[in-house]
Amino acid sequence: MANVFDVKGSDLVKAAAEKLKGSMKKPDYINYVKSGANKERVPHDPDFWFVRSASILRQVYINGPIGVSKLRTRYGSRKEHDVHRHHHVRAGGSIISDIFSQLEAASLIKKTKKGRVITPQGKSFLDKLSKEISGSTGGANV
Repeated sequence: MANVFDVKGSDLVKAAAEKLKGSMKKPDYINYVKSGANKERVPHDPDFWFVRSASILRQVYINGPIGVSKLRTRYGSRKEHDVHRHHHVRAGGSIISDIFSQLEAASLIKKTKKGRVITPQGKSFLDKLSKEISGSTGGANV
């Protein structure tokens, strides 16, 4: 039986994003905000919300319990400066916390004292997708 660790993360995130489109609603503000202080523009991908949601769900599966602060570091990147050296800047936390709220409403993750953890329903969701991906490609892709 294949699980999240047996398939490529990018393939799993794409498949999960397609499935999450039906159960999650993209907020109106997402078309007008950057995903962090290090970015110059808003995301180009119209499915950014669903891809980021699927990616966060996978991160909770792998690294849970995990919170907004760790994910801000995970999704951050270098800020480009003209005069001095580049430094790492954390991503914005509002998008991550809103995604957490929607994933909790869909019963895919739950909140504990130490952070968010995957629920049995969320684990089953990702494991089924992993099985479909590994079956369609004929084996592990790692």
